[in-house]
Order: sequence, then structure tokens, then C-alpha cells
Amino acid sequence: MKTLRDILYNVSIREVHGSTDTVVNSLSIDSRAIGQGDAFVAIKGVHVDGHLFIDKALSQGAAAVICEELPQNLADGVTYVLVNSSATAAGIIAGNFYDNPSHKLKLVGVTGTNGKTTIATLLFRLFSKLRFHCGLLSTVQNQIGDKVVPATHTTPDAIHLNALLAEMVDEGCEYVFMEVSSHAVHQQRIAGLKFTGGIFSNITHDHLDYHKTFDEYIRVKKAFFDGLPPTAFALTNLDDKRGNVMLQNTRAKKQSYSLRTVADFKGKILENNLTGLIMTVNEKEVHFRLIGEFNAYNLLAVYGAAILLGQDKEEVLQALSDLSGAEGRFDYIMSAQEKIIGIVDYAHTPDALLNVLATIKNLRKGNEQVITVVGCGGDRDTAKRPVMAAVATEHSDKVILTSDNPRSEDPVAIIHQMEAGIPVHQKKKSLSITDRKEAIKTAVSLANPEDIILVAGKGHEKYQEIQGVKHPFDDKQVLREMLELMGK
Repeated sequence: MKTLRDILYNVSIREVHGSTDTVVNSLSIDSRAIGQGDAFVAIKGVHVDGHLFIDKALSQGAAAVICEELPQNLADGVTYVLVNSSATAAGIIAGNFYDNPSHKLKLVGVTGTNGKTTIATLLFRLFSKLRFHCGLLSTVQNQIGDKVVPATHTTPDAIHLNALLAEMVDEGCEYVFMEVSSHAVHQQRIAGLKFTGGIFSNITHDHLDYHKTFDEYIRVKKAFFDGLPPTAFALTNLDDKRGNVMLQNTRAKKQSYSLRTVADFKGKILENNLTGLIMTVNEKEVHFRLIGEFNAYNLLAVYGAAILLGQDKEEVLQALSDLSGAEGRFDYIMSAQEKIIGIVDYAHTPDALLNVLATIKNLRKGNEQVITVVGCGGDRDTAKRPVMAAVATEHSDKVILTSDNPRSEDPVAIIHQMEAGIPVHQKKKSLSITDRKEAIKTAVSLANPEDIILVAGKGHEKYQEIQGVKHPFDDKQVLREMLELMGK
């Protein structure tokens, strides 16, 4: 059991009302999860202010409240701790409560717009193959060794995050590889964590619904590297024009990877086809199962991180050459009869979509059509919608605009916003079909032998969210069913 005094160590405190000798049974930022003797951290969120639920937490037995604003009436027998930032305090308190698990293992964070999931997943698989017990915190899933823990956010809240890390320590994990989203940095979900290393993949147009400006998005990503300790490494992609910017103020050891310029970890693509990549890594020729230039960058990042974590170069390259990518990232199937290639990818930003279509272009042998099915998520960055449609029509022979996860928005309205980005001379290339299953079915019906169908935007997701309800939907499964149904 921990006392309030124990878990407040290193927290910036303005005032305390009550005793810090109070024993704390558990922590939560959700008043509904509070039990007798727990501490409630009231955080001002994007949509909800936890301060409005202090009374609810108290009615459920909270023994302590950590907040930025004190209630007008202070309840007897409850300790109130006034802090400058409840979000920052939550991370530090959670670390203390769970005995600072990030200090007991090697934690590597991966940030950037595209590639986070693949890099983190490949690192997890690589180090597992090198016979280490590892943890993974990613968009697709969290994992402790072979045990899968479903993921609800790219980065969990600070309390759940430390609880997961503590479980990983208890299970004997030596390394943990973790996606670090811009939301997590901005909302202080990683406050108090000790990172052994940080990796930057790239930065493109995304999440402006949240960050409002691209400059702010960059600043938030950079804040992750600014916070790394001198004992950590900071590995950046030099081919991204903001790669060096990320490391300007970091105290960590600066390292780099590149396909195009001199770097600590230098790669060069020799061949790129459906059987994988052949490339040199620091002048050593290797065949990888992954496909596409974007994966060449992911592989370089993984290789660089592994070497910086002290692993043997030959062993790392040998193990990496045998690994497959993350689910829903350039995930492809081939139809039995007409050899139509179906590709499912999570590409949900213009840059990611362009990368996938550029890779497909390189895989084309002759006159195959590229048919792209794509939509945009609701309640997210609206500025990218016309750009997504423009990219799709520019680099495809046919495009079907459809529904992604419309969430609370009208899917037809989202598609109309996408349509606005298609130049007049390319409008004849596109169709709009709101029903995603029908859109995929139509793509299959339009496909000739050996054509390529790309279904973009949802990747690994097994649902479609409409008006707050998650309906089962798996792009890869639907694509496979339609190819079989039509005998292709």
C-alpha cells in the first residue's frame, strides 16, 4: 500500500488540504472507476473536465483528490492536492504508485505521422526473435510476450500506461517498444516516464483537427525529444525535412538514418517488388520480406535502434530479413482465379496514401489497373479530405470514394468534401458509394485479371464506427469474400 505522501514525490504542488499520510488503494482519472480509499485525478480533457466529477468521485469513496481548481466546499476526511497541471501530476503519481516501472526496463518510444506501428511492431518481433522477453504498446495491440492486451488508444492514459508497464516488469520484460502519439505528448500521458531511446519516422499533414496548426503539431512531436534524458538515444530520419528539427534541443545522443544522404545508418534500395526489398544497410546487402520505400525507412529505423540498444549487426540483419510487417500495413492477398492483387492499408493521411500508391506503381509490370477504395474518418481533420481524394485520383486508374469511420458525421457530407478535391478532368475516374462493403464489391467487379485493388484507411481495424456504434467490419475479409463470390 502507498500513502499519498509516497505517490506525490516529485509532483509540483501548490497547496494541500488534509493529511498526506492517507493510504491510497488505487488511482483513476475516471470518477466511475473510483472505489473506497482511491485517489481521483481531475484532468481537464479535450471534451470533458474531470473537475465536474469530483463530487461523483467522493460519493464513490475517494480518499484524495488531485486537481487544478479546488471545489468551493471541501469535504471532511478527504485530502485535496492543488497542482499546476493535473495531467502532468497523473503521470508522476502513477509512476510512483507502480514503483516507476519505466526505470526498470528499456523503454523505446516511436513518434511521427506514419510508420509508428510498423517500427514498434518490428522492434518487438525482432527482439523477441533475439530471445528477449518484450512488451509492445501500439495502435493495433498491446502485448506482453505472447499475451495480447487489446489497445484502445495509440497511447493509453498515464495511469493505465504505468499499470501496463508494471505488469510487463512483473512478467520479466527487458524491452518495451511504444508508439508515442502527438496527443499523448500534448496531454502529458507520458509524463514521468524514463525512455532509453526515441525514434522519429516522419511528419506530414495529420491531426490538425486537434492541434489546429502544422507548426503546433511539429512543436508537440519535438517536445518528446526535448524531454529525453542524456542517457537516451534520439534517432531521426534525415530524409524528412524536419528530421533535424526534432533533435535541435534534445539532450539525448543524436543519431540518424537515411536512404538519400550520409547518415549513421545508411540504406540503398536495389530491388523493390512483390517478393520484398533487396537493399544495402551500411553497405551490407540484405533481402527483406517487407515491400516499398516507406518500409525501407522503417527497417533502417529498426536496425539503427537495435544497434543503439547494443545488439550484434549480423544477428539483427539476419532476424530482420525474416520478419513480416504489422497487420493492415500493405497487407496483400492474391485471388485464386484471375490473380488480382488486393492490398489493405491503414493509409489515412495524404502522404501515407501517396506512399502506398507510389509503391504499387513500382510493382506494376504492365497495363494493370489500380483501383483505389478510400474514405476519410468523421470528427477528424477536415482539411485533408479533398487532398486525399486528389491523391487517389492522381495515382489510380479508378477511385471509389466511400465511408470510413463516419463517427458522428454524415458520411455523404464527408464524401462531398472529398469530391471537391478532384480536378474536373479526373472526375470521370471516380465513383462515390457510401456503403463500404458495396464500394469494395464494386471495385472487385471492375477489376480485370492481374489488376490491383487498394482498400485504404482502416487497415487493421475490425469495425466501422457509425453514430457511436462500432459495427464489425474487416476490409481484408470483405475483399477476400468479394473476390471469391465473383469467382475472380
